[in-house]
Amino acid sequence: MKYIDIANKKLEEIRKKDDIVILAIESSCDETAVAITRGRELLANAIASQIEIHKRFGGVVPEIASRNHTLAIDNVMKEALEKANMTLDDIDCIAVTYGAGLLGALLVGVSYAKALAYATKKPLIAVNHIKGHIAANYIAKPDLNPPYLCLIASGGHTTIAYVKSLEEVEIKGTTQDDACGEAFDKVARVLGLPYPGGPQIEKLAKGGNPTIELPTPYKDKETYDFSYSGIKTAVINYVHKAEQKGEKISREDLACSFQEKVTDIMVNNTLRCAKDMNVKTVVIAGGVGANGVLRQKMSSRAKTLGIEVYYPPMILCTDNGAMIASQAYNMIKSGAKASDIDIDAKADLRVWE
Repeated sequence: MKYIDIANKKLEEIRKKDDIVILAIESSCDETAVAITRGRELLANAIASQIEIHKRFGGVVPEIASRNHTLAIDNVMKEALEKANMTLDDIDCIAVTYGAGLLGALLVGVSYAKALAYATKKPLIAVNHIKGHIAANYIAKPDLNPPYLCLIASGGHTTIAYVKSLEEVEIKGTTQDDACGEAFDKVARVLGLPYPGGPQIEKLAKGGNPTIELPTPYKDKETYDFSYSGIKTAVINYVHKAEQKGEKISREDLACSFQEKVTDIMVNNTLRCAKDMNVKTVVIAGGVGANGVLRQKMSSRAKTLGIEVYYPPMILCTDNGAMIASQAYNMIKSGAKASDIDIDAKADLRVWE
């Protein structure tokens, strides 16, 4: 019998269970992560971060990321199993991120998961990384149910998604150039801050005031889309002009002004969309979702509109295996079939795929 036939037969057996045990692998960028969940319960969440490795380069170097995933993945899986006090025999299903992300990095996780699934004859579920970020909210709040509006804010994505069901997503607005996290990293670099830029700018901004005027993209236009290229360029030009004139700038004020502008746009667009659609629940997902100013603004402004806001704990905002396991659980419960072992990584996978 072919692997896919065995896998789908086993998947039908476990689909009826609420306590499905899933081992999930995430390697889309610079974190090698493996998590184990039972239903919506997180049993183990092991992560090997490469931040210190890439910090010297000012950003993630894809080839170096891939090599380090290869070195780390086996040990991270063993760590997750030990934390959960389990063996592979206790696992019902293997899940893995197959896109979007860095192609070489994705291939490490996908290849490992395929080999593991084939060797153990367990069903393999290929998961969309961005849907995984959304699904992190189900770990934090197990009783969360669609429909709701989700702001996906990360290094590669800034998107407002209307989550109709566990599997169906409709895009209401998205960035037309730089993502918010990408803009944070680029602005941090011009301010002389280390990678990753988001936490560094948030820290620096605490000592400043939003006194520097920066452009507002799509001003007075009826759109939920985002654009951060102009804001990023305005910051870079401000710094360069000051340097050419020999003037000293307040890095704290510039960081604060940038952060205020970026978070204002995300909050305003998301809540305007929620109000227009009469949606009463908003969730935040992605690495930039860990930003304290974004969380505070979204919560306080939403409250005045009678809208509830939820977001995952910090550890589930950045890339992790738990969110991939959570989305795999959604897929299984929604009737998804197992992936065959010829599944390939897809770097440019979109959220609705």
